[in-house]
Amino acid sequence: MTTTAKRPDPKDALKDASMVKQKDMMAGHYERLSRVEETGEGKVAATFVPGNLNELIMCFDLVNNLPEVNAIQSGLRKQSGGYVMDAEKAGHSEDVCTYVKSDIGMMARGNIGPHGKKLPDPNVLLLSYTGCFTFMKWFELLREQYNCETIMLHTPYTGDGKITRNMIEYMVKQLKEQVIPTLERVSGVKFDIDRLREYLKKSAQAEDDLVWVLQSAKNKPSPIDAYFGGIYYIGPIFGAFRGTDDAIDYYRFLREEVEDRVAKGLGPVTPDGDMGEEKYRLVTEGPPNYTNFRQFWKMFYDEGAVVVASSYTKVGGVYDLGFRHDPDKPLETPAEYCLGGYTNRSLPQRVDMLANYINEYEADGLLVNSIKSCNSFSAGQLLIMREVEKRTGKPAAFVETDLVDPRYFSAANVKNRLESYFQMIDQKRSGQRIKGAA
Repeated sequence: MTTTAKRPDPKDALKDASMVKQKDMMAGHYERLSRVEETGEGKVAATFVPGNLNELIMCFDLVNNLPEVNAIQSGLRKQSGGYVMDAEKAGHSEDVCTYVKSDIGMMARGNIGPHGKKLPDPNVLLLSYTGCFTFMKWFELLREQYNCETIMLHTPYTGDGKITRNMIEYMVKQLKEQVIPTLERVSGVKFDIDRLREYLKKSAQAEDDLVWVLQSAKNKPSPIDAYFGGIYYIGPIFGAFRGTDDAIDYYRFLREEVEDRVAKGLGPVTPDGDMGEEKYRLVTEGPPNYTNFRQFWKMFYDEGAVVVASSYTKVGGVYDLGFRHDPDKPLETPAEYCLGGYTNRSLPQRVDMLANYINEYEADGLLVNSIKSCNSFSAGQLLIMREVEKRTGKPAAFVETDLVDPRYFSAANVKNRLESYFQMIDQKRSGQRIKGAA
């Protein structure tokens, strides 16, 4: 008797081993969250990715729940559109961040998480303000819903591009006098600074490997896509795994996988398999669209376009600019981390970062994805685009989508703009060749 091998479903996205591993890690974390009351493993803290104090949270046996990540996962699963509309029916404006409306809509439907199980109510809301005013309003809404303690760690804005000693001392004072005492009271666990040092040491180890992976895109061809593929890579370190042995293991595994691709001269893995010839190298500014993530990505790799550096994959830490969590500065390190976050950086700093990426990664230009409902990224993007063009001499382009609202993704419009941009790059190259020959 012979058996016929099952053909792969064309709807299934191909993933490399690190992507599968990341997906399993996320699934395990959601399962842990769902069972936290049953297992008595600890209490729950809700927090955000920028300024995420995961190492400190773990010192109090708190399990980390991230509303942004819930919205992203709901978007990837095509669930967020209904949540957004439910929130608007309840009175929230069309202009409100769609992460917020997805979260509010999910709560209204019983707070069933992306994995299909109920998420626990948080015992504490911890906000490290890093440049996004919406976060504060979001937590006001959550506080009304859950009636739990709310902690605000105020992070000064680095308007002139410098982190001063006074800024760090101001934040350390808040940690000592407000944040840590409240977390002790909520959790019933006494703060142990040596425990924090151990977590920070593990964070730095994982961060080293992540930076190596991100900088591997300087190779030609790039073995990774630093925007779409980068979403997978940043997941563990930007969320609930930074400071853990699991993070160290994942980033070591990821690095070894990418090292192998570099040795073989391979480009990135896409949902349809290995990308073919690398024709365009791009730097991107702004978040991706999650409700049509695979379709959006396909518009790039079908044209041989790979993203070699991205500002969005720095929202949870600008490690490639030199920052590392430091166990020798256990309270100063969280302050420096929050102060240096991408959304807390001034427009000149963002321009510097993007222009440097284009030069260092030998990119063909900058692509801005402007998000309708995200002012933290979208404000100033046209100015950023023009300034980067002027500094680098490379062409820039502008597309518009949204985070997790499918109503604001026009595939035809985005595709037309991308095709026009690739033609612009080709014309720029042709002009340079003609000028060089002359």
